[in-house]
Amino acid sequence: MHAVLTPIVLKAHGVRLEPLALAHVDGLIDASCDGALATLNFTSVPAANPADVRAYIEAALAGQHAGTMLPFAVLDAAGQVLGSTRYYDIDSSVPTLAIGYTWYRASVQRSHVNTTCKLLMMGHAFDQLGCNVVGWRTDNFNFASQRAIERLGARKDGVIRGHALRRDGTIRDTVMYSMRAGEWPEARAQLLYLLELHAHAQ
Repeated sequence: MHAVLTPIVLKAHGVRLEPLALAHVDGLIDASCDGALATLNFTSVPAANPADVRAYIEAALAGQHAGTMLPFAVLDAAGQVLGSTRYYDIDSSVPTLAIGYTWYRASVQRSHVNTTCKLLMMGHAFDQLGCNVVGWRTDNFNFASQRAIERLGARKDGVIRGHALRRDGTIRDTVMYSMRAGEWPEARAQLLYLLELHAHAQ
């Protein structure tokens, strides 16, 4: 990678991505309570209690320490925690990484928040880190996630059958998406256009 992958703050359009820390426990509990994502077996949303949220953050930080993850808390301009997202499966030799473990409180879903987060993360990955490929992976039953990934301009690479365990112990098929560096300028223009439409609708 062109730059060292270290914790960083990214912000735009009233959305702030800051390095995930144990200080975000209470904020993530509150965000998890806004909606019912934690009850869905194909999401990574922790249950809304201190033990589960702390374990969720500690696992993310262990991945960061190992050099395979870079997790973020997502906040609004007032400092309210909206959810979480991260880089993962980081491989500096290619270089490539995936974006995932993304979830938001129900009250900001289908808003500009996810578009802004992806603009920030994809821009940092391609423009600052020099990634060749950015990937996404999602459960074959998580149709909302698949639609959101496709709206980013990512291409569907295929499905890995019997790929991973869900939280309830069932085995999922994983839908794989990716975007190459050469496809990023067009995707960035589309994301900026979507954010402009949202701003004009307010």
